[in-house]
Amino acid sequence: MPKEKCFANVFAVTCLKMTRLFSVYCNRLQKDMSVSKNTRKKSQNSITIVDVAREAGVSYSTVSRVFSGFEFVNGDTREKVIEAANRLGYVVNLQARSLAGGRSNIIGLLAPGIDNGYISEIVSGIDQELARSNYDLMLYTTHRYAGKEAFYVKSIANGLVDGLILIVPLITANYIQALPSQDFPYVLIDQTDSMPHSSSVDATNWQGAYDATNYLISIGHRRIGFITGQLQLSSSTERLDGYRAALQHHHIAYDESLVALGDYQTKGGYVAGQQLINLPQRPTAIFASNDLSAIGAIEAARERGLRIPNDISFVGFDDIPQASLAYPKLTTVRQPLVQIGQVAVRLLLEKIDDPEKEARRVTLSTELIIRDSCAPPHG
Repeated sequence: MPKEKCFANVFAVTCLKMTRLFSVYCNRLQKDMSVSKNTRKKSQNSITIVDVAREAGVSYSTVSRVFSGFEFVNGDTREKVIEAANRLGYVVNLQARSLAGGRSNIIGLLAPGIDNGYISEIVSGIDQELARSNYDLMLYTTHRYAGKEAFYVKSIANGLVDGLILIVPLITANYIQALPSQDFPYVLIDQTDSMPHSSSVDATNWQGAYDATNYLISIGHRRIGFITGQLQLSSSTERLDGYRAALQHHHIAYDESLVALGDYQTKGGYVAGQQLINLPQRPTAIFASNDLSAIGAIEAARERGLRIPNDISFVGFDDIPQASLAYPKLTTVRQPLVQIGQVAVRLLLEKIDDPEKEARRVTLSTELIIRDSCAPPHG
């Protein structure tokens, strides 16, 4: 056999052996790391509240009260227990507590997203109220998919939270009715249930829309466009009804061509604004069902070279922070968004403390805020 060929065979065998040895080494290393990880996990999980009680020099029941959220524990004692738990690496097993029938002191929040001022203001109110109530918040975002909403609601009701707040949910009867049948506490925000078993918080949507339309009429507008929200939501239909009622009160005929479908989003408002502005006889004013839609429609008007409010006026709804920062500053209907979040938490905690308590609907007042985006119609 030629020396070159013999050397090649030996080299190949050597490489194969090295590959096998390296594979065995990796497997053993992975196994050792797994064992080490499990050992650490087991060691950490073996710490119990009895150990924490011994370390802190207090009773077992005191430690239990501290981690169950009870307020009737001396402040110094509470700090002593928490410090002892931190030293030992004790972690509260929320799932075990929940399965044992205790409270997790966590509230679930189901929201379409956290990408706009309307949601963030409500969440701010929720957070403020929960901080005073010794509860934490677990956020779930649906990105406005009704199917995802139903999945989350079912999962949350069987999970770690004590109750659920739903912001503008796209209600479908099959899953919303499952919550009261499971005796699971929940509250709806800016949405109402056709059945009387859902607690909810909203604002005077009909009155706010009536006031906004009435204001535009009072400064001379007669051809007023309207951009809807998502019509599956009660807030959207109530605002449309308020708009129509104001027109009727002033004997102005309702014109379907002046109503454009929106979805409470900036892009939807932009598309709806284009539709209204491109009408052969365009409106002299546009009332949008929320501020985001109004901001989108204003952009569409600017692209057409229209001056605001000289050529066309705009009104929004919600009074999110962006409304007062826009140019010109947006006339809008103010909802007390932070207060809505706070009231929702109070309703939910009432239901958690007393499951037999009847469902309640709380409706807060709106207010028309006049800024710079409106003027009498030109000419």
